Amino acid sequence: MGDWGVETVMVEVFSIRLARAAGMWMVVLTMESLEIPDRCGVMLLPDCTLFPHGGLPLYIFERRYRKMLEDALEGDCLFAVGRLTGEETGDPAEYSAPVGTIGLVRASREQEDGTSQLLLHGVIRVRFNGWVDEREYPVAEIEPIVSVFEPYDQVDAAMKTLRGAVEDAVRGLPDEVQAGVFTLLDRADGPGLMTDIVSQQFVQDVDLRQRLLELGSVGDRIPLLCEYLRLASERADD
Repeated sequence: MGDWGVETVMVEVFSIRLARAAGMWMVVLTMESLEIPDRCGVMLLPDCTLFPHGGLPLYIFERRYRKMLEDALEGDCLFAVGRLTGEETGDPAEYSAPVGTIGLVRASREQEDGTSQLLLHGVIRVRFNGWVDEREYPVAEIEPIVSVFEPYDQVDAAMKTLRGAVEDAVRGLPDEVQAGVFTLLDRADGPGLMTDIVSQQFVQDVDLRQRLLELGSVGDRIPLLCEYLRLASERADD
């Protein structure tokens, strides 16, 4: 099979490998594998950021995105979500963020009027390297982004720091809410997954969410998250 150049990332609670061979990206899970295509349909939404491991419920009503969903369901059930930053005229690169997340359609229900409700599960960050005018919906050439934490011997300390910030932020919430939060954190066996869980569940600032999505360095995300949680906790105490 050749030299795959394997990197380790996480999707949900599954350990996966991101590998590249013969120009094809592969996300290899324990029980199945997902081929990450070189290009895919992209749903551009204002102030919307999906993180890997997160879930995004969507209502598909625009005709172009109904066609995108149809194509996805007939194929690999994958499409990406990107942040819309301006009016949709001209080159999509001019009105979209450079990084989004490719997701897997977990469930989809079509209504009698042709609209659909679905749940998209975030798989991995992708960079939009170029836009292709071949469909009625946006299509981008994409490249997966591997999250990196260095130095490796600081993994446990980094996770402890972030978990402590979350514990401080939720201290005043009901016990059952705190238990639910800690259950989510317990699913993270690495700092990359933990930062994505915290970003998806806790960060409301749309600009910070996009900044966190674009950061490939996990170590750079942690102080941003800790500071955000600290300030949010202070506001809640006032």
